[in-house]
Amino acid sequence: MSESSSQFEIYDKDFRKIVAAGSVLAEIASGMEFTEGPVWVEREGRLIFSDIPADEMKAWSPEGLETFRKPSGHANGNTLDRRGRLITCEHGNRRVSRTEGDGKVVTLADSFNGKPLNSPNDVVVKSDGTIWFTDPPYGISPEQIAQPHNYVFRLDGGGLTPVADDFDRPNGLCFSPDEKLLYVADSSDRKHIRMFEVAGDNTLRGGAVLATIDPGVPDGIRVDMRGRLYSTAGDGVWAITPEGVLLGKILLPQTPANCTFGGPDRRTLYITARHSVYAIELTATGAQRP
Repeated sequence: MSESSSQFEIYDKDFRKIVAAGSVLAEIASGMEFTEGPVWVEREGRLIFSDIPADEMKAWSPEGLETFRKPSGHANGNTLDRRGRLITCEHGNRRVSRTEGDGKVVTLADSFNGKPLNSPNDVVVKSDGTIWFTDPPYGISPEQIAQPHNYVFRLDGGGLTPVADDFDRPNGLCFSPDEKLLYVADSSDRKHIRMFEVAGDNTLRGGAVLATIDPGVPDGIRVDMRGRLYSTAGDGVWAITPEGVLLGKILLPQTPANCTFGGPDRRTLYITARHSVYAIELTATGAQRP
């Protein structure tokens, strides 16, 4: 039995440990074409996100909204590495890039086995500095597909290594707080999120389905410090236990594509949803590091 309001659907009483009584969803930016890839940059006190069709990256702070980069290579997912540098998946350039301290953008990966990547989609950095990203063909036409699989890749000093090759449309990904698990969304007709064990050599084991998302498909995913998973869906952001139990939903007026924790205490959930960006204060603390 669920309990509904205009902004929430509650399926388990523990959802109230995430969303406080006074939590209100607020639209903080609007007027974009299709928003994606939010990342909170703590040292700058602002949120950077992508507007994919506009070929632009935006920066939001309480002082307002401004252009961060244009053109952006039709940027999609973003994260920060261990030194706080921006790591970006660029559809248009079919690469993963890094923004240096002086603003220069360098290519980290744009091919595998001598062939172009499909269109890197979302990215996460592990505490050991390895970069993990998904490579579905969303940003290219069918005749441009050069890779035999839609891989999940790991990038380290030895180059690119596929860590999973049995996804239809691998999309959002994130680590558990202790980095012993990697979650990956499959934004296809499969509509599910899979859970892998991360071995000491950074290979993956398992891959069981943790949760199925319907309506819509899972896209961007994040975890909090207690291991609860937050997945975008057709109707909002779902909060799911580490065992795959749906606790509740944060309902949105537009279909969300991604989310991230931010703010000085990592308790603000920022959500990119079609033409807008939303924010809601939670009692949960995001697990991602800078």
